[in-house]
Amino acid sequence: MTRIHDLAVVGAGPAGVAGALTAALSGLDVVLIDGAARPGGQYFRHPAEGFRAARPGALHHGLDRFTRQWETLGERAEVLLRHRVWAVERADGAITVRCLEGDREERPRAVTARGLLIATGAHDRPLPFPGWDLPGVLTAGGAQALLKGDLVLAGSRIVVAGTGPFLLPVAAGLADAGARVLGVHEASGGFGLARHPLLAAGRAGEALGYGARLARHRIPYHRREAVVAAHGDTALTHVTVASLDGDWRPVSTRTVECDTLAFGYGFVPQLDLPVQLDCGTRRDPDGGPVVAVDAGMRTSVPGVYAAGESTGVGGAALAEVEGRIAGRSAAADLGRPVPPDPALSRRRNRLAAFARALQEAYPVRPGWREWLRDDTLVCRCEEVPLSAVREARAMGAVDARSVKLLARPGMGWCQGRMCGYAVACLAGEDPAPARRPIAQPVRLGDLAARPPSSPERREDRPATGRPETLLDLDLDMELDLDLGPDPDPDPGRPENLP
Repeated sequence: MTRIHDLAVVGAGPAGVAGALTAALSGLDVVLIDGAARPGGQYFRHPAEGFRAARPGALHHGLDRFTRQWETLGERAEVLLRHRVWAVERADGAITVRCLEGDREERPRAVTARGLLIATGAHDRPLPFPGWDLPGVLTAGGAQALLKGDLVLAGSRIVVAGTGPFLLPVAAGLADAGARVLGVHEASGGFGLARHPLLAAGRAGEALGYGARLARHRIPYHRREAVVAAHGDTALTHVTVASLDGDWRPVSTRTVECDTLAFGYGFVPQLDLPVQLDCGTRRDPDGGPVVAVDAGMRTSVPGVYAAGESTGVGGAALAEVEGRIAGRSAAADLGRPVPPDPALSRRRNRLAAFARALQEAYPVRPGWREWLRDDTLVCRCEEVPLSAVREARAMGAVDARSVKLLARPGMGWCQGRMCGYAVACLAGEDPAPARRPIAQPVRLGDLAARPPSSPERREDRPATGRPETLLDLDLDMELDLDLGPDPDPDPGRPENLP
């Protein structure tokens, strides 16, 4: 018989580990699942055991506390690392998490639980510009991940650009590790949180610390500037830096020689799994979708909880608090006595208010679209230029989905994770939650080997009409498989219909 856990947690970052540990300490049978070889998520990414090189001191911030939590969790819960989750399904009062176990020779595995906590974090939000597909151009999160996880510097002469406070730890960490950081170019103007002095006061020490590190390395910090183009034949050699007006339209430009550009414009929560379960979403202050939760981190779907960046990007401290609240809620909902903790809720409210203030202080302005040329790649995977997006619009595409069908942006390796935000903006709409029935690459053989869904499950399909399981998707399921050109296209086939 299939073992049914009390709670399955997807994601071994600050939110997932805190939630799993809290639930386990409350008496639940917990299983934690993560696709990485080591716990920590992006924030606590760290080198593998056996690395002989010394880590920069800045990378230790908070890691010792997280390590203690992880060790305690390992004694009280089942931990499944190297398990990539590609789908979640809800039926008969339980939730099935479908994974691929292992590294090279992956094996399908299903984990069943009465409840599910989704703590899958977020990924970088890039904006396209001419030359952003050159070797040497990478996201700020990518540069930090290389340093934290592999102790590798992305380059020797680095420019850091974008918007938001995340640029500061990236620049400071690279400089501490020995790179020459030529400058930090913040697209937003002013002083960010000047309109929120009470919220800013609690983080003043952290900001001053980063400022001192930048000053120690003599790294200039430029407000209302952005990298609007990258140049080079086979690799990055220099970038064009523009001074911006209030809407981010270029006013004047100059050239900076470098071999690496680390850029980022905030983060996009990973919502594949909650959207598969039809969890309700809401708009964050930056206009992006996040999972809607109540004060106990419960989603709109009974038995499903969300914590961390999926409910709104707010950093590791907020993610941990939300994970603890979600773990307590799961325990209470499953019949374990959990006394209320008003202090935990107050801390969550305070940290969430600070996160909202940051998003309001560092918005993405519409003038970035004027950085683009007709030949600028909007989708790097499918090599879709801006001209193709404009052509799709001229043909009648009224939203990002119709642009995707006509011009193919978002149909490549990353499935729109890198270009989805930009395509939505260029299509004239707010970004929508990505609806992916398959959250990770999976072999067709593993998909076909799944047991068939029962007739009762089909009859119990939610009133929304949305499919509940993968095999219930039928013709509603989109698989963006590039099988090459069709020698004799039939306009009556579904994939050729507008």
